[in-house]
Amino acid sequence: MKAIVIDDNTKAANDLNKKLAEYKDIQVGGMAANGFSGLELVHETHPDVVFLDVELPDISGLEFLERSAYLQSDACKVIIYTSFDKYILPAFRKQAFDVLLKPIDPKDLKTVIERLEKSDNTPATLATVKTHNDSKYLLYTNTFDFTLVDKADIGLFQYNSDARCWEGIVAGFKKPVKLRRTIKSDQLLNLDKMFVQVNQKYIVNFNYLIEVVDNECHFFPPFDKIDYVSVGRVYRKKLRESFLNL
Repeated sequence: MKAIVIDDNTKAANDLNKKLAEYKDIQVGGMAANGFSGLELVHETHPDVVFLDVELPDISGLEFLERSAYLQSDACKVIIYTSFDKYILPAFRKQAFDVLLKPIDPKDLKTVIERLEKSDNTPATLATVKTHNDSKYLLYTNTFDFTLVDKADIGLFQYNSDARCWEGIVAGFKKPVKLRRTIKSDQLLNLDKMFVQVNQKYIVNFNYLIEVVDNECHFFPPFDKIDYVSVGRVYRKKLRESFLNL
């Protein structure tokens, strides 16, 4: 894959160039220090992938994405890399393929390269993006739309037997958000200690749980309309202990 790097920070660009040199399938075909030079480079080299900084001296990386029809085609994938979490959601809305945070973690770069190599696969319905604030999670609401949510906005996870996947019930969402089928209950419980399993089909956010009456969970708003979550027999003791530890 032919790659180009667009970044006005020479050190950051050179560091990325060195990391990319470790991948035999990636060849860096050029580097640019501003947006307009980067656009010229794109049209001259027709790269397979562009590593694009957001805060450029002339135009922003997000505006850069809008200025090139080539970048909006399937012929090229754009990886936004930035020091600021706030650009993650806008980058995906502009159809960026992925996002890396500076300083780039080699493990994160490896994950992105592997995604590039498998980019013909169907996109996942849930992705976790490593951010400087680990309370944030990136949810794919469908193939094209993305949103960042706080873990604190997730009221519960429920298992959808028909779809054979877990779903997240999130404040502000009218419908449950389907997670990819490979997500298991243990992974959801490991997101944060506030998530507690009360049934084989339900994992609740303990911070929203008011009480349990006749084995039925009652929740604080905005999840107070949920009246179908019951506590399974094997989970009662652990849930009781969680209440006692408050």
